[in-house]
Amino acid sequence: MTRKVMIGFGVDVDAVAGWLGSYGGEDSPADISRGMYAGEVGSMRLLKLFKKYNITTTWFIPGHSLETFPEQMAAVRDAGHEIGLHGYSHENPTALSAEQQKDILEYTFDLLTKFNHGKPPKGSVAPWWEVTSEGVAMLLDKGIEYDHSGMAHDSQAYYLRDGDTWQKIEAKASAKTWMQPLKRGEETGLVEIPANWYLDDLPPMMFIKASPNSHGWVNTRDVEDLWKDMFTYLYREEENFIFPITIHPDVSGRPHVLLMLERFIEWINTHEHVQWVPMIEMSNEFRARCQPAAGARMPAGFQPTA
Repeated sequence: MTRKVMIGFGVDVDAVAGWLGSYGGEDSPADISRGMYAGEVGSMRLLKLFKKYNITTTWFIPGHSLETFPEQMAAVRDAGHEIGLHGYSHENPTALSAEQQKDILEYTFDLLTKFNHGKPPKGSVAPWWEVTSEGVAMLLDKGIEYDHSGMAHDSQAYYLRDGDTWQKIEAKASAKTWMQPLKRGEETGLVEIPANWYLDDLPPMMFIKASPNSHGWVNTRDVEDLWKDMFTYLYREEENFIFPITIHPDVSGRPHVLLMLERFIEWINTHEHVQWVPMIEMSNEFRARCQPAAGARMPAGFQPTA
């Protein structure tokens, strides 16, 4: 069989939404203007990049970004890129009640479905890459087929478990009460396309005043070398693998990062058997090879591809 190496960009359009609580700039007109740059300038530059290299990607669009930048997001849709969920205001799910999480999911699911001419989103990225005990069931109820938030692998898709439990250290309690291994939950039919902080442009290359480890002046060639080293190892050691990269118009829409992405894309394209694909194709390919556990809860309305 032909070797299969699937690589793709997930574009998180945090834009203004990212500054409404996540990045600590909600009271700063200057930081809000940086969000406007991401929506109006950075997004369009990324679209130009993907057109140049004929790459179809996945855009995870917060509801706030869709409603604030309808013209730019329509250009993304009309260029044929996949559209996925990413909350409304990039809110941290762990800070919300179950009711709030459900309300956000219902609203953004309907918003993106209507925007995408009746085609519902199939994938989701949790804002902050933080998920809750209620989150998996909510995604399955809406028919979401894959998630891109978990990190239990870095080069292979897997079926997400729901209900893992673990015991935190209780310094004031007897050690016997908390010396327990993690207990695995039940495997679901929700595919996990693994997320990876090391394949994310934002932490090293975006200045955030409230985040001391995100200083924004990392040389792009350092990030480029890190990505190349990761890919080189996997290309050498694994016959088939996926390589999902997370980028943001806030960061990758900047000239110096765009030049890095051009170099990286051209370097990747020197390898055989490489396919640039949206994340739904990674999910579909995994489902075609691997069946979930017997009795696993499947996405609502899911119909296997013939």
